[in-house]
Amino acid sequence: MTDRDDLLALIRSQAVVRGDVILSSGQRASWYIDLRRILLAGRAAPLAGRVMLEVTADLSYDAVGGLTLGADPVAAAMLHAAAARGRVLDAFVVRKAEKAHGLQRRIEGPDVAGRRVLAVEDTSTTGNSVLTAADALRDAGADVVGVAVIVDRGARSRIGERGLPYRAAYELADVAAFD
Repeated sequence: MTDRDDLLALIRSQAVVRGDVILSSGQRASWYIDLRRILLAGRAAPLAGRVMLEVTADLSYDAVGGLTLGADPVAAAMLHAAAARGRVLDAFVVRKAEKAHGLQRRIEGPDVAGRRVLAVEDTSTTGNSVLTAADALRDAGADVVGVAVIVDRGARSRIGERGLPYRAAYELADVAAFD
């Protein structure tokens, strides 16, 4: 089996939660994909990092991150997977709002100004979170080269409308194939 196959098996067995939920987009769903259940696990995080590096191999970037909290474990997994391959890849965290104290930064981590960055998210239904991150990154002077998610739950067209290259390791049908 490939890393992609192994990760999909873990998503299906450990990250799919059945029940009535309200997604961050405000939409209701009868099941939820809780990727933090695997992205924060020692076995799955390295798989996710390698899969996301492969999915985005055609894009040129040197930093990765997105809106906290959905993007944080994805970016960390990618940073570590890149390091294991001898590649330096920085990560960053985009806050939902600028801090009112300290350095009052909206984007934490290495400076993104003038850098080619990839905006990531664990899963996306509407694209709102990752597009909010992309806007903040552009406002900070970054060159957003694309958007990548582990599972696309329907955001592809909206992100495409913004002119951003979009990569997803899996489509909703891949994950929902357990039914």
